[in-house]
Amino acid sequence: MGKLNGKIAFITGASSGIGEATARAFAREGARLLLAARRMSKLQQLQPELAKAGATEVHLLELDVRDRAKVESSVAELPAAWQSIEVLVNNAGLSRGLDKLYEGHPDDWDEMIDTNVKGLLYVTRAVVPGMVERGSGHVVNLGSTAADITYPKGAVYCASKAAERSINDGLRLDVLGSPVRVTSVDPGMVETAFSEVRFHGDTERAAKVYEGVKPLTADDVADAILWVVTRPAHVNIARIGMTTVDQANSLLFNRRS
Repeated sequence: MGKLNGKIAFITGASSGIGEATARAFAREGARLLLAARRMSKLQQLQPELAKAGATEVHLLELDVRDRAKVESSVAELPAAWQSIEVLVNNAGLSRGLDKLYEGHPDDWDEMIDTNVKGLLYVTRAVVPGMVERGSGHVVNLGSTAADITYPKGAVYCASKAAERSINDGLRLDVLGSPVRVTSVDPGMVETAFSEVRFHGDTERAAKVYEGVKPLTADDVADAILWVVTRPAHVNIARIGMTTVDQANSLLFNRRS
């Protein structure tokens, strides 16, 4: 029997990167997967693989977490068999642009804040009341080492991840007295489509981010997420900070020539 056998796990941003890797890790442990992303076609391609890997069931939602009304209705209108969400992984997030603040693009700022902060809040608000009412649940928020140190040209992204950390810690305080657990998993450099998204599809510029460094993989982060949600029910891992050995913080890297 898997460690998550039959438990409903809701993962946002599940169509790629850390979200997809987490879905795979949870599938191997027998979870019932409730997967949300903007790209339904990607989720549909992933669904049979997850079932084969061991997921008990897979239910898909086409969802942009920036749309508060859609988030609320999607959760409220879930079939009865999918309403008792046991694990929420707030993974949907992104970075857009790498510019000096005074030269930045407001559209990039809006997308980061609306996704990384407001989207996190909307999904949390829709799901956590049910957890508190049922007396069971675990919220895992995807943070970043960017919350620790603001790096040049990254002020808004770093601010959004600092906000995630405050929201995470505040939620953990607010559910005190209930059995609901709250964790922030804060990776450093992870080789996913993150940099390609940041640079608006510029794959050459994105590849340079990882030059000379062995970065974390999405599977590494998914492994940490799986670990925190499978601790004994009385154990809450408040935060995991994780980097490759080639990274000390958001500013210092060991780049091999």
